[in-house]
Amino acid sequence: MSDMNFIDSLNDFGLTRQEGTIYSALLNHGEMTGYEVAKDTGISRSNVYAALTALVEKGAACLIEGESTKYRPVEITLFTSNRISELQKAAAWLEKHAPKKVIAADGYITITGAKNIKNKIREMLGKTELRLYMMATADVLGEFKDELSALVAAGKKVVLLTKDFKLAGAKIYETKPDDGQLRFIADSAYVLTGELTGDEHDTCLYSGQKNLVEVMKEALKDKITLLGGK
Repeated sequence: MSDMNFIDSLNDFGLTRQEGTIYSALLNHGEMTGYEVAKDTGISRSNVYAALTALVEKGAACLIEGESTKYRPVEITLFTSNRISELQKAAAWLEKHAPKKVIAADGYITITGAKNIKNKIREMLGKTELRLYMMATADVLGEFKDELSALVAAGKKVVLLTKDFKLAGAKIYETKPDDGQLRFIADSAYVLTGELTGDEHDTCLYSGQKNLVEVMKEALKDKITLLGGK
């Protein structure tokens, strides 16, 4: 992973890009003064001290008093595990106190962005009770191999239309999907279809609408028949 991706990923743990840049510098050098951080990163001293204060408050650094005030990074594993623990507690509180409203599942929902689409796939996999049919490239399926393996282990029927992807216990029909092509049916009740290339502009349609589910089922059945399946 490049430094740029490392810093971007820290955003998922509550650090701004500037804070991530400074945290990365601390991890590279160990204890540093604000002056040293500013010199190393090229960030103005006023912004450096504000960011260092924020890093201490967020649990990514600690203050070391001595002849000169220095900042020491909290080891990355400890920082991320602490943040995950805090988020789990926050998530539990939110789930308990969030307003409850039933959302109809038979409409059409457009999901945009690779990250959001992947989150929807994980949600659908987690809720699959009986069977799933999924057509996607090996790269896409590889991102969900653990979830797919868990479904197989739980006795769920897993049917995949793909190429150069192996999963013990799943029924796999060898075919080469178009790049980014995604077709996913869960429990003959929910459909996710569209494009997943890893781009923020990727778009998929999600629905529990019976007509769309039936059309998708027939299309995949026809594909399987052409591939010599039943």
